[in-house]
Amino acid sequence: MLVVAFVVAQTCQKSSVRYTKDQAVAKAEAQVNFTPKREQIRFLRQGLNSKPYWIVSLSRPGKLKGTFSELAVIRIDANTGKVKDIQPPQR
Repeated sequence: MLVVAFVVAQTCQKSSVRYTKDQAVAKAEAQVNFTPKREQIRFLRQGLNSKPYWIVSLSRPGKLKGTFSELAVIRIDANTGKVKDIQPPQR
């Protein structure tokens, strides 16, 4: 019984959301080398264990409608707040 309780506790801890949407946006903005004019935030669970992530898109509009002069998509672990990846790579 103790083993089952431990496994359940570990699973719940790894899938919990401890990092807020606002914290994720601030962390994402610190990762890019431009000042974004637009942002889009999505919450997704990915992988076999449904690990929670904030996906933050930051952009600056381009000269033509529907284009971007700058665009970055940052994936942040919603449990730990660690940046998992940035597309395209910055810095």
